[in-house]
Amino acid sequence: MAGGTGSRFGSQKQFLPLQGKPVVAWSVDAARTVADGIVVVVPEGTAGSAADDVEADRVVIGGPTRSHSVRAGLAAVPADATVIIVHDAARPLASAALFASVVEALAEDGVHGAIPVLPVTDTLKRAVDARVASTIDREGMVSVQTPQAFVAATLRAAHADGGEATDDAGLLEALGATVRTVPGEAWNFKLTHPEDLIMAQALALDRESR
Repeated sequence: MAGGTGSRFGSQKQFLPLQGKPVVAWSVDAARTVADGIVVVVPEGTAGSAADDVEADRVVIGGPTRSHSVRAGLAAVPADATVIIVHDAARPLASAALFASVVEALAEDGVHGAIPVLPVTDTLKRAVDARVASTIDREGMVSVQTPQAFVAATLRAAHADGGEATDDAGLLEALGATVRTVPGEAWNFKLTHPEDLIMAQALALDRESR
């Protein structure tokens, strides 16, 4: 998923260089270790440049929302695919091991989706008009990452009615499908602000030097 406009970041971060290659290329390389084919979803007007810089099997144009863009990507995935992984290009440091982990979790009977999570360690409060309204119990609370792996038929069914969600696991929950969690990775953070790319540059350099 590389279809964002980068409004909070200030530019299309998915195509900026990260240690010599586009941010999105890092995700493509990691996904390639478990996937037979890669579809990259990009904003309108960038398909040509993305195809030149990223070794994807298909490059398609996304839509106005994340869920619209996922459905554009699903339409390009062969009908005989049995497992589909959805990953945000804005998380370029997800490891090949994490991709393998979510795919392996689907082997458990009755599991239709697998997502990486991290436990919430900060105190959570609900604020209204710059005032604290309440404190939220963080017991059992987790933050969610991608890549997320799904039984292909279930993911397609979850998107069939054109629903919207901040991640695809949310649409599976609405179906009552079972979504399993696996341990996420602390360095698999999302590039949201320009300073995040600086941190990613340092971590990527450290990874390549090992």
